[in-house]
Amino acid sequence: MSKNSESWEKIFRDLKIDKHDFNKSPFNISAEQIKFCVKNFAKTSQKEVRILCKQDSKEERPQVFIDNNLFILPVKNGGYTICKGDGYIDIPDIQTQSISYKSKLDFELKSAKVGDSEMQHLDFAYASSLIRTFLNDESLVLSIRGRKYTPEFSFNTNIYNNILVKSVQTEVDSGFEGKDKIVLIEAKNSQTKNVIIRQLYYPMRQWHIHTQKEVITLFLKNEAMNF
Repeated sequence: MSKNSESWEKIFRDLKIDKHDFNKSPFNISAEQIKFCVKNFAKTSQKEVRILCKQDSKEERPQVFIDNNLFILPVKNGGYTICKGDGYIDIPDIQTQSISYKSKLDFELKSAKVGDSEMQHLDFAYASSLIRTFLNDESLVLSIRGRKYTPEFSFNTNIYNNILVKSVQTEVDSGFEGKDKIVLIEAKNSQTKNVIIRQLYYPMRQWHIHTQKEVITLFLKNEAMNF
């Protein structure tokens, strides 16, 4: 059972979410409602809204979400929506043979060999021109990092229409801009099997609105890189 399953069971009871017809509409819920329902729990993991709503993989969902085929998405500052369906992207195993890439630097980047973090792999991929080579675009430069907030946009799921999102925080591991495209990269370790759709979809919509350029999202698993 997820560490916060008990909290969500109480939230579902108190707000009668278990009686809601998710085939007709999602259920909107605020941070204040969540706080009120779980205020008497002792552990931070059981009452901190950020922790309760952080369900980045299918396996991290509380049991009541798993049992009812639900997932949660942020839609505004302090606001969330609970939806029915599959809100996660499965990450397939890499089946093809690895390809050896020769760095375009004319010297050995020794600092890249110190440590083994996701960000370090990304930095080397950029410094060695791997990203430019893979996308066949020499104009790409590192231009996006850190937390941003989305403009207003809406989207549909296979069940619901017109889910509105406004000023939700996003963060990509690295982002690059070229003359005619934006490239967003999400890096995960080799143990990651699936990821919540908002991590990829929200930034894609955000940067398409901001720039009107083609937006390409790349998913990087660091098991495939060795330098």
